[in-house]
Amino acid sequence: MRMEPGDQTCSMAPDRGLVSATQRPRREPGTGTQEGAPGPGAVRARRFLLCLYLVGFLDLFGVSMVVPLLSVHVKSLGASPTVAGIVGSSYGILQLFSSTLVGCWSDVVGRRSSLLVCILFSALGYLLLGASTNVFLFTLARVPAGIFKHTLSISRALLADLVTEEERPVVLGQFNTASSMGFILGPVVGGYLAELDGGFYLTAFVCSSVFFLNAGLVWLFPWSEVKLSGPQDDLPRGRNQALWGKTDSAVQRAASAQATPASPQGTPVSKGPARLPWAEVLATLWGLRSLVLSALWVVFVVRLLMAVAVMLYYSNFVLALEERFGMGPRAAGYLTSCSSALGVLAGFALGPLLRLYGHQSYLLLLHSSVLTSTLLLLFASARSLDVAVVCSVLLSFSTAIGRTCITDLQLTVGGVRAGGSLLGMGQSVTAVGRVLAPILSGVAQEVSPCGPPGLGAALGFVAVVIMSRNRPHSGGQGGEELKSE
Repeated sequence: MRMEPGDQTCSMAPDRGLVSATQRPRREPGTGTQEGAPGPGAVRARRFLLCLYLVGFLDLFGVSMVVPLLSVHVKSLGASPTVAGIVGSSYGILQLFSSTLVGCWSDVVGRRSSLLVCILFSALGYLLLGASTNVFLFTLARVPAGIFKHTLSISRALLADLVTEEERPVVLGQFNTASSMGFILGPVVGGYLAELDGGFYLTAFVCSSVFFLNAGLVWLFPWSEVKLSGPQDDLPRGRNQALWGKTDSAVQRAASAQATPASPQGTPVSKGPARLPWAEVLATLWGLRSLVLSALWVVFVVRLLMAVAVMLYYSNFVLALEERFGMGPRAAGYLTSCSSALGVLAGFALGPLLRLYGHQSYLLLLHSSVLTSTLLLLFASARSLDVAVVCSVLLSFSTAIGRTCITDLQLTVGGVRAGGSLLGMGQSVTAVGRVLAPILSGVAQEVSPCGPPGLGAALGFVAVVIMSRNRPHSGGQGGEELKSE
C-alpha cells in the first residue's frame, strides 16, 4: 500500500486514538502543550476535565436522591410485590438494550449532542416521576431514564477522547471518585426531603432540576478550547468513518483537502446521499462484530463474571451480617458508608498504583480481581465479625480499582475511536449481570446465608483463570480490523 509523505512514523503506531497514535512527546490532556511546559491550553483542558467531573458528581447526586425511595413509593401506589418487581426490572431491561445503541449513537453524532440529549431526557423522566400518581404513570416515567440514562458512559468516552492512553486510567479513576461522592451525599439529601410533606414528589422534582442544571452546564462547556481526539471537533463521527483509526496527520490532510468518504477498503468513493444517524449506528455496530468476537470477548466475559460476583455479595449483605453476626441495620449502614468512603479514596490511589505497575492496567486488573475473589471467599467463610468488617472495607477498594481498569482495558483493546460503542456494550454486559445476580442470589441463599458471596468468589476465580489464559491484545489490530470491514 502506498504511503503519503510523512506516514512512515504514523503507520507504526497502534490505533489508540488521535492523541496517542503518533510518536511524539507526551502532551497534556487534550492540548498541544508538551509535558513540562504547561501553557494556557493545559489550563483550559484541566478546567474542562473539572467540568466533566462536576457533571458526574451531579448525575449520581440526583439519581441517588430518588433511587432508595422508588420501591417504597411504588408500593404506596398500590402495587403488589410482584408488580413492583416487574416495574423495577423494566429499567434494567431498557438499559440492557439501549446502552450499546446510545453509546454507538454518541460515536456517530458527537459527544456534545448525545450528552445533552441524554441529560435532558433523563431530566424529563424524573420530572414525570414526580408527577406519577399511579403505577401506570410510574412505569411510564421510568422509560425515558431507562433508554437515555447513559450520561456517565458518554462522559467517560469524552474523557477518553481528551487524554492520552497513559493518562486515561487516572482520569477515569478521578471521574469515578467525583461520581461516587455524589452517590454518597445524594441519599442524605433525599432522605431529608422524603420526610417533608409530599416528600417523594419533591425529591423527584429536585432530582429533575439537578439534571436540567447539568444540561445547562454541558451547554456552557468551553468546547472550542479543547482538542478532542475524536473527529474534527464535534463533527458527526459517522461522517468520518474513513478516518477511524488514522493518525493526526492523516486526519489533518483529509480535513484540509475535504476528502470524500472512503470505502471500507480505504479507497475514495463518490459522494452519495448522507445516511441517517441510526443507519450509521447500525453500520458501526456491524463493523464492530469481528472485533468483539476476536479480541473483546475476554474483556466482556471478565466484566460479566466480576459484576455478578460483586452483585451477589451486595445482594444479601445486610441480611448476612444480621443472621451470621447479629449486626443491626444501623451498624450495617455505618459499615457501608465507611466502605464507600474508602472506595472514593481508591480513585486517588489509582495513579500511584499504575506507576507501580508500569501503566499496565491489565496486570492491575488481574491482581485486583484476585484480591476481590479472595476477599469474597474470606467474607463467606468468616467466623468473626472483625474478619467480615475488614473484608467488606477492602472489597470497596479492590472493586473500585477493578471497575476503572476494566473500562480502560475495553478502550485499550477496542480503540478509543469507538469509545462510546465499547462503553455502551460494557454497560449492556453489566445489565445482564443485574438480571442474573438476583436469580443466582436467591438460589444460593436457599443453601446458606454464605452462599451468595461464596458463589461470587467462585465466579471471580473463574474470571481470573480466563484472564490468565487469554490475555487481550492492545487496540492496534482491533482498529485495523474495524477499518478493513
